Amino acid sequence: MKRDKSKFEKFFSLKRHFRKIGSDLLTKNISTDFRSIKKEIISEGEVVYTHGSEDNINKHFRDLRYEFSGQSELLYTHAKLIVLIRRESNTKKNYTTFEKLWLEEKKFLLKNLNIRWLISATDTFIDHSKDDCLRSLSLACVCLLNTIKIQESERFVTNLSKLKDDKKKLTQLDNYERFPLFDGISVFKFGTDDTIRNMRWRIDKLSKINVAGEILQEIFKRVQNLDTVYKRTKSRHTRMKTSWW
Repeated sequence: MKRDKSKFEKFFSLKRHFRKIGSDLLTKNISTDFRSIKKEIISEGEVVYTHGSEDNINKHFRDLRYEFSGQSELLYTHAKLIVLIRRESNTKKNYTTFEKLWLEEKKFLLKNLNIRWLISATDTFIDHSKDDCLRSLSLACVCLLNTIKIQESERFVTNLSKLKDDKKKLTQLDNYERFPLFDGISVFKFGTDDTIRNMRWRIDKLSKINVAGEILQEIFKRVQNLDTVYKRTKSRHTRMKTSWW
């Protein structure tokens, strides 16, 4: 398994330094008047999502702006801060601003950021927060989302969405037969299983601890209504006593 580069190795990376060119000025232009910029709506026409990132940070910022067309300037500011922090540009200052943004505008960010940027926020907490509890709950968010992402990606590349249920297996599960999956884990009992409900209760309790817990709760709620295994599992559920929504 390849390891992450050490700080010493990163310091001598020419590409790392190139990707930071111009970032000092961009940092100075970050507004901390969050209440004001929240009211500003970006008008860049059709929304175009970024994929990867340009080495030139100014071009990357221009591309990124299109992604937030029709949305609040505050969401774009949140994204710019994450980019600057990832490129190790004025990291301490930008992370302090990032924390301030979440402290002052948590409710707005939770409601309006898409899952991609919620996860980017938790990645940032993991890498830079000094609060181990915040970092731990942030990692739980990442684990949940990445597990769903690879599961749905496998479903996409193998055309699993075209497959039909095996009624015989469903009947066997209804008759409480146990089928092993791996390492002591057995098949989920669609329709009545209480596993997800119990997990939801635990997530709700953890959401009261810090913002990462609230992000975890928000992502968990959203994936129940998006085209994910959670929504499909929810649609199969029949026992209200063990429902989790």
